[in-house]
Amino acid sequence: MSETADRLERYLEDELGECRNEDLQARLEELDELESLLDEDVVSRDVEALSALGNETRYRLVRLLVEADEELCVCEITPLVDVSDSAVSHAFSTLSEAGLVAKRKDGRWRKYRATPRASALLTVLDGSR
Repeated sequence: MSETADRLERYLEDELGECRNEDLQARLEELDELESLLDEDVVSRDVEALSALGNETRYRLVRLLVEADEELCVCEITPLVDVSDSAVSHAFSTLSEAGLVAKRKDGRWRKYRATPRASALLTVLDGSR
């Protein structure tokens, strides 16, 4: 028996008072089902989105767009954050790749809007305070 199964068996003995082989097998099957829910693509996209929000500049940009609830030109946003134009551009690139902002070119202007995913994430953060 593997070390993991040994530990699980000891845990089940503590929880149930005894651990039969059927108990151990049933719990291993339940854990396998739980593990199957962790789709690697979903996990990767979620981590990318959360990582994108883990930077103050990027968080502020997303927060501004969510609060604006409309598309804003980069020229309207840049004065609101205390970073260089290139930092704003880089931040928007990361946020776009993470699926948190949508961008659109309108002539020579670049406009951004928060995605529903960004709005949902900030709503969850707001509700957890």
